[in-house]
Amino acid sequence: MERMLKPGTVDELVQAIEWAVAGVHPLELIGGGSKRALGRPMQTETTLDLSGFSGITEYQPEELVMTAGAATPLAEIEAALDEKGQMLAFEPADYGALLGSAETAATLGGALACNLSGPRRIKAGAARDHLLGFQAVSGRAEAFKAGGKVVKNVTGYDLCKLLAGSWGTLAALHEVSIKVVPAPELIRTVLVFGLDAEAAIAVLGEAMASPHDVSGAAHLPAALAARSKVPYVAEAGAAVTALRVEGIGASVEARCAALRAMFAPRGDGEELHSMYSRPFWREIRDVAPFAGDARALWRISLPPSAGARTLAALSHSSLSEAYFDWAGGLLWLAVAAGEDAGAAPIRDAVTAIGGHATLLRATSDIRAAVPVFQPPAPGLAALSARLKESFDPTGVLNPGRMYSGV
Repeated sequence: MERMLKPGTVDELVQAIEWAVAGVHPLELIGGGSKRALGRPMQTETTLDLSGFSGITEYQPEELVMTAGAATPLAEIEAALDEKGQMLAFEPADYGALLGSAETAATLGGALACNLSGPRRIKAGAARDHLLGFQAVSGRAEAFKAGGKVVKNVTGYDLCKLLAGSWGTLAALHEVSIKVVPAPELIRTVLVFGLDAEAAIAVLGEAMASPHDVSGAAHLPAALAARSKVPYVAEAGAAVTALRVEGIGASVEARCAALRAMFAPRGDGEELHSMYSRPFWREIRDVAPFAGDARALWRISLPPSAGARTLAALSHSSLSEAYFDWAGGLLWLAVAAGEDAGAAPIRDAVTAIGGHATLLRATSDIRAAVPVFQPPAPGLAALSARLKESFDPTGVLNPGRMYSGV
């Protein structure tokens, strides 16, 4: 019978983990529950529900800093920031529709624990780069904190970067402080139509190397572009290569004009203004082209220069579809589920070019049988095991969520 623990205070959280440690009761940590289908399936009988740690506790717009409970819904965070003309620079994704959990709320702590970063990562960095400080309880049932509530903060070991991306296997976050940034005055997107993958990667690379300060760079083949709800994209009838430009109005207009002139010889083009740019980049961020899809989905990080040939090597089935984000450095690949979601050839191809592949979506049976995350090198695996031992020696926090035995 599944047991649910729902602490409402830090003391109660400490007591819950003390109970788990004393009886070696493994815990599945959840905030809003939107990411339960990510990672390896949990083999636990007890859920530690952290949704009680919700709400914005401190917001200083003039200092570009916000502190909130880890389970605060991203929608609440973004609404508060929007009122002050600010935003989260790392553009965290909402995978609710993608994973079939749209009825649950994506939370700030979940985005940070999984280090989820959207299209602006190529300019603003990853989620972990915006985590200033946190408070948490370790698997030793010890409350601790790291970092602070100021942008310039030096506190020795950078535990913020360690906890971000640890998927709840080291500690239960209950409060986080994040850096925020001013929202741009204007957003526009330059579209180039009809490029194949190789030509598109070249355009994305040239745009990023240009002085035009591109903040989003993606490429959709024609079939995926047609699924967009943005008219100019869906009605293109061709592959769409997209370049986002943000900032002060006059500057954005000048940079878009320069990009359009720069790539005019490559193909027909169009320009999305803010009304369509915003929903288009949300689609890219949330992997909307593959929402409502039964196929397995891989998130592949790779050198942009290897993107086109890697895609060619992996698109061996008529059921395979893919698109690029991060100027070609991120490949979203949907494949027929099969028994192993095509893991062996995908991992072989990705390892050969120095990338890594994460099985972001698959059935629980496949995620239990196939390594979800890129298998680490022996040295890194040993380091991960020592960190787990240090923070959670009895292995009660999200055991096996990332790797078997960790």
